[in-house]
Amino acid sequence: MRIAVTGSRGQVARALAERAAGCGAEVVPLGRPRLDLAEPATILPAFESAAPDIIVNAGAYTAVDKAESEEALAQRINGFGAGNVADAGNRLGVPVIQFSTDYVFDGNFERPYRECDTPRPINAYGRSKLAGEQAVQKATRKHVILRTAWVYSPFGTNFVRTILRLGDAQDHIRVVADQFGQPSSALDIADAVLAICSHLKAHPDENRLFGIFHMAGASDTSWADFAAAICAEAERHGRPRVGITPIATDRYPTAARRPMNTRLDTGKLHESYGVSLPSWRDSLPAVVARLLQSG
Repeated sequence: MRIAVTGSRGQVARALAERAAGCGAEVVPLGRPRLDLAEPATILPAFESAAPDIIVNAGAYTAVDKAESEEALAQRINGFGAGNVADAGNRLGVPVIQFSTDYVFDGNFERPYRECDTPRPINAYGRSKLAGEQAVQKATRKHVILRTAWVYSPFGTNFVRTILRLGDAQDHIRVVADQFGQPSSALDIADAVLAICSHLKAHPDENRLFGIFHMAGASDTSWADFAAAICAEAERHGRPRVGITPIATDRYPTAARRPMNTRLDTGKLHESYGVSLPSWRDSLPAVVARLLQSG
């Protein structure tokens, strides 16, 4: 099974490349300049050359705060770019897996969001990702849109790496405590995506395998409690104790508004594919260990 993956330097793409080696899949990473989501002319030729069985669009504009002043660029990459990837998949006759985000929701629900709930993004990044979902749905019937959340990994910039870095410099960190979501390891996401790809390869015309699905860690938490768990794990590896001071969102102003609750109901994914991500509490220790070892 040959999988073309955009965003070759991103967390999910790198996790896919690592995990695929153990299951007999071949990952073909496609990044700039060979494939640039902001440059439509590069997209179809890159996929034609890669000749994949499945396309995974893991590339994205992910600078949530910067997107407030660069919404046109975010839309070009996350909206039009995603649509062009899906159009290429349709032309080549292969399924397209598109990554989206919990930030397509406004965060006002008290319960976890379901796929049938109406998206109402409250920031530019969320609007651009919702535009991508809509463009993908329009471009190809064979789409799998995966909304995920709070992604962390041993790769790139993410919340776990940031907390470890801050913990090296100070003994107390102020972290927002009234936003809730589900931390999701990119390594777990990669394992799940590979399972999804196997299903799509084996059952290319099974309608229940296509559509929008929520994919996130099995348990929820706040940013502050997640940070406390990261620091506790680092302490077990001999790092100094770091205290977490919980604060309200309005005490930590940012350019982009954040939804307060983006917990996702992942039952549909399990029902359709038999796939569920483990709890972040089970996956965090290995990621912290790798980050500490890499310095």
